[in-house]
Amino acid sequence: MLKGATVVSIGKLSNIEYVSDKELATRYGVVRQTIWRWVESEPTFPRPIRLTPGCTRWSLQAIEEWEHGRASMEKAG
Repeated sequence: MLKGATVVSIGKLSNIEYVSDKELATRYGVVRQTIWRWVESEPTFPRPIRLTPGCTRWSLQAIEEWEHGRASMEKAG
């Protein structure tokens, strides 16, 4: 689990981990605005999920899948 990730239980069987724009910015060594720029300009970057008004997060699983996809593309290219 990413330090500070939010875990939300949905039903009895699943725990979904969410990360904030601040956590993503720290993960990639960029500022928060860059994360939002990627949302607008990078078609493969995972879309954020609005959990409540004023609370937008990304699925950690979707972020990790995106990272693996990019790593695979870099190896192939």
